[in-house]
Amino acid sequence: MTGTEQTPEPEGQVSDAVKGNWVDTHAPEGLRPYLRLSRADRPIGSWLLLLPCWWGVLLAMVHDGQVRLFDLWIIVGCGLGAVLMRGAGCTWNDITDRDFDGRVERTASRPIPSGQVSVKQALAWAVLQCLISFAILLTFPPMAILLGVLALIPVAIYPFAKRFTWWPQVFLGIAFNWGALLAWTAHTGSLGLPAVFLYLAGMAWTLFYDTIYAHQDTEDDALIGVKSTARLFADNTPRYLAWFLVLTVALLGVAIIAAAPDGEILQMMILLVGPWAMGWHLMWQLRRLKMDDNDRLLELFRSNRDAGLIPVLFFAASLFA
Repeated sequence: MTGTEQTPEPEGQVSDAVKGNWVDTHAPEGLRPYLRLSRADRPIGSWLLLLPCWWGVLLAMVHDGQVRLFDLWIIVGCGLGAVLMRGAGCTWNDITDRDFDGRVERTASRPIPSGQVSVKQALAWAVLQCLISFAILLTFPPMAILLGVLALIPVAIYPFAKRFTWWPQVFLGIAFNWGALLAWTAHTGSLGLPAVFLYLAGMAWTLFYDTIYAHQDTEDDALIGVKSTARLFADNTPRYLAWFLVLTVALLGVAIIAAAPDGEILQMMILLVGPWAMGWHLMWQLRRLKMDDNDRLLELFRSNRDAGLIPVLFFAASLFA
């Protein structure tokens, strides 16, 4: 093979998948279309669903000062649930958007519009993922189980939001950050005000990163009549992203102040470094933003895994203060 030759892309690979991902290179061939439906070849979405869960359980541990073995299961269970429910949600999204996806260059290669999977097969796959997730959820306390069941409502609504509102990213934020409420409740047994502020912080963060993501499709979305904050904000996007950045950091700070035990000054300082450092990461994204460069947009969107991990690290470190 000469230096100018390129390795051919695997058959059925989705256009915006991570190159050389494990699904396209190592997964059994018969499972690949279903794993692509679940976005297993694009793991960033699972991270973005999981990180608010970890925020919630860690801040709950700080709040009551109790660290139990069951908390490890909450962390692991939320990880498994995030992968499964993200997969189920993406499968449902592809079912409802199959006609739109076939008319957008970036999404035409997805399994349903490209003919790799039928709608009935996709629906069965979504149900299977939900059932496994529910089995995991049943190991949590009753109030957390109830919250987990209620989470299906925003998941079901989200794919339709872009058809009736310019703010579908709000509905994504409602769905994607539900884990902050659930994981807090799984630890404490009841919902608390700090978890609500944590949830709102996650929603502001979702508006930040998903507006960046949505700028990849503004031209196609305009042609087919799909709404988004990217289209709504247009050239004013950086100004709105700056406000979402401020809201994210401020609401995380309020959640920390509401949750931290009185008199634990060192612990409070460590906790507050989390949103401060995350804010700098979001500022770095904002400074690198190029709304006409799809490769840059996707790179920045994916970097939000690291942004969301920053509070996780400081929340965990504060437990040892």
